[in-house]
This record gives sequence, structure tokens and C-alpha cells, in this order.
Amino acid sequence: MLLLHGTGGNENDLIPLGRKLAPDAPLLSPRGKILESGMPRFFKRLAEGVFDIDDLRFRTNELADFVAAASKEYRFDPNSVIAVGFSNGANIAASMLLLRTEALCGAVLFRAMLPLVPEKLPNLSGKYIFLSAGRYDQIVTIGQVEKLHQLLTESGAKVTMNWAQSDHSLIQEEIRKASNFLQAQFS
Repeated sequence: MLLLHGTGGNENDLIPLGRKLAPDAPLLSPRGKILESGMPRFFKRLAEGVFDIDDLRFRTNELADFVAAASKEYRFDPNSVIAVGFSNGANIAASMLLLRTEALCGAVLFRAMLPLVPEKLPNLSGKYIFLSAGRYDQIVTIGQVEKLHQLLTESGAKVTMNWAQSDHSLIQEEIRKASNFLQAQFS
């Protein structure tokens, strides 16, 4: 599992979540290279919810290349990587699905929005995605989540949509549902 933290997080933040979701899965957890007011992120943004698309494309390719190189160094199957991302980490995971489809076989996206619209729809058939959003999220709107869900579905992904009775923070119920999803799709 590729663990991708949110803004201000680090490579240790999602380790406990990864262990809850799939206790026996090997974990790869990089730290975002971009600093925004001293807080690590995976790509630049211009304002809340407004992304620097050129940097997003560059960082998406850089992260996909990192995963490919790590698969050789740590000897894991590069075709079996499942991203688990929260917020900014979920957004770059969604970008990887849209721009570098070979980099991930699936994803668990917590609090993601549509990061960009690719020039051409990717073929995501055979990819399983758990998309979980908070009904009361002040950062990611319902409309933004619905746009991502629609694009992933139109691209052929099998998307399980979960609406948590929460804001931008995770709750135990959605973590349990994500774990069940992973067991059902990837065991």
C-alpha cells in the first residue's frame, strides 16, 4: 500500500491507518516534497482548492516514477500497488489514476476532489476505488466529490462511493468500510 498523507502531515501519519486497513500489507509511505507555510504537501496549490496544474502533473509523474523505482529496490510487484490517500494525498493518488494508470491497481481516497481533468479519459477498467467523503466537509464540497466520482466511473473504474457523517476528519465507520472494501477486492 502506498500511503499518502494530507497537507501538514508526514510519512508517519498514515502508518496506523494502513495497519488498520490491511494489517499484513507492506507499506510505502513517502513525505510530500512541497512545503506550504512549512507544511509538507505532494504538489503546489494557488489557493484552497485551486491547484497548480503544471506542478501537479510534474509531481504525479515524479511520484509514479518513485513507486516504480521503489518496487525494484524493495522487490514488490509494481502492478499490485494500492494507494491510500487523505486529502492532498488522495488528490495526488487520483491524479496518478488519471495520468499514470499503470502506477496503481486501485485506491482508497479519503476527502479527495477532482485534481484535474485529463486531456483524454484514461482506461481505468479493472481498477477498484473506494471514495469516501464527509457530508459536512468544509474543504471538499459535495460537488467536487461528485465530479471526481463521475470522471472515475466514466473512465471505467469500479468506484464504491461512501458518504461519511463527518467533516474533513475520518471516522471509524468509514475506516471499517474501507478495510472491508480492500478485503473484498484485493484478497
